[in-house]
Amino acid sequence: MTIFTRSRRRSTLTILAVLACLMVVGACSGAGATFVGGEAGARDDAGGGVAAQPQQAPEAPGVASTETNASQVDGALIVRTGSLDMEVADFDAAIARARTVVTGFGGYISGSQMATDGDAPYASITYRIPSDRWDDALAALKLLGTKVISEQTQAVDVTTAVVDLDARIENLRVTEQSLQAIMTQATKIPDILEVQNQLTAVRGQIEQLTAEREHLAQQASYGTLTVGWSVPVVAVTTVQGEWDPASIVDEALARLVQLGQGATTAAIWLVIVGLPLLLIGVVVVGLVLLVARRLSRPRPEPTAATTES
Repeated sequence: MTIFTRSRRRSTLTILAVLACLMVVGACSGAGATFVGGEAGARDDAGGGVAAQPQQAPEAPGVASTETNASQVDGALIVRTGSLDMEVADFDAAIARARTVVTGFGGYISGSQMATDGDAPYASITYRIPSDRWDDALAALKLLGTKVISEQTQAVDVTTAVVDLDARIENLRVTEQSLQAIMTQATKIPDILEVQNQLTAVRGQIEQLTAEREHLAQQASYGTLTVGWSVPVVAVTTVQGEWDPASIVDEALARLVQLGQGATTAAIWLVIVGLPLLLIGVVVVGLVLLVARRLSRPRPEPTAATTES
């Protein structure tokens, strides 16, 4: 009985020790990415390297689409993005031809926005273009315009990130297999629950890293180009657009109303305040003149009879 108990204890200790080792391996999976990444690079040279799966693009009527792989330059995965602003002579025809050009290269439209500035239409359209046809599609789109206003492109190498994700996913899958093997040997409920929790966490990390890897691969397969389409603005049209007779008439009437309000305000002040002050001033001046006139009159001289007496 004692021997059986010791055997159970040793089995439990062995399971816990293996769990501890697996946790250490999972924590160090990022550190082992460089070593496994070198192996992934070797596999890539042998023809089994990382290859992104491009999304199936819609086909244009009468134009056959081309199947493409991820953009690779010397085995590198490149994410291409860019923006292009152009002026065109015929707005609607240029947009229709651009759609045909992009779908002809195996791309598609992922978003669009249209607006009107006065009588001038404007459109901003986002195209997803296979990365290995990026330069050809960009050159073909530029031929549709009469003037290239601005152009900006960017290429980001994500090879290292993809290889690192592959290494981490591989290490986590090894950990998952080890946990599954331990699960078959566990006999106690606490041990089973502990292994199950570790297994759930590892599977969640595998799903998250796989989603990140697929997103990077898809971005490398198709570049994103945003094109702004507009028509040239004529100088006469601009001047006419700036001159608005209605607003000028409205401004003149507003100024006339302001002048009339000012004159009316002055008249009201004159009647209510000015006239009483004027009357008071006239009365005061009249009294002053009257007193001055009385004071300035000469006195009568005494007569002879009055002197003799």
